[in-house]
Amino acid sequence: MNYEQLLRERDLKVTPQRLGILTLMHQSGHISIEDLYVKISRQFSSISLATLYKNVHAMIETALVKEVKIPNMKSKYEIIKAPHAHLFCTQCGSFEDVTVPMEEIEAMLPHGIQFKPTESSLVYSGICEACQNK
Repeated sequence: MNYEQLLRERDLKVTPQRLGILTLMHQSGHISIEDLYVKISRQFSSISLATLYKNVHAMIETALVKEVKIPNMKSKYEIIKAPHAHLFCTQCGSFEDVTVPMEEIEAMLPHGIQFKPTESSLVYSGICEACQNK
């Protein structure tokens, strides 16, 4: 993934910190701001939590990064990709992407409603296969 290009396409300044943030998000898939701060501060010891929030929110505002809200948990962040849902295991905390047919979900909207979804945030909470087999 070319992070420099992604930042430039969104008129965001390319900085070593932003490149580091995107690299860590890509490596983690989904990451909380707290975990991101711990990891990014290893690379950039002078970065503050406020600066991290400012950078992440700038990336959210330009549709490069998405906040994924998990009921009763801290949000996780990910680089935006094709529409998908998330599976969250309430026992082990695993969190993964799952492809869902968004067109079929849109088609389930009641007839007569003039609404065109532009974004979706769907999190299924439950117990993963590994935890079920324990």
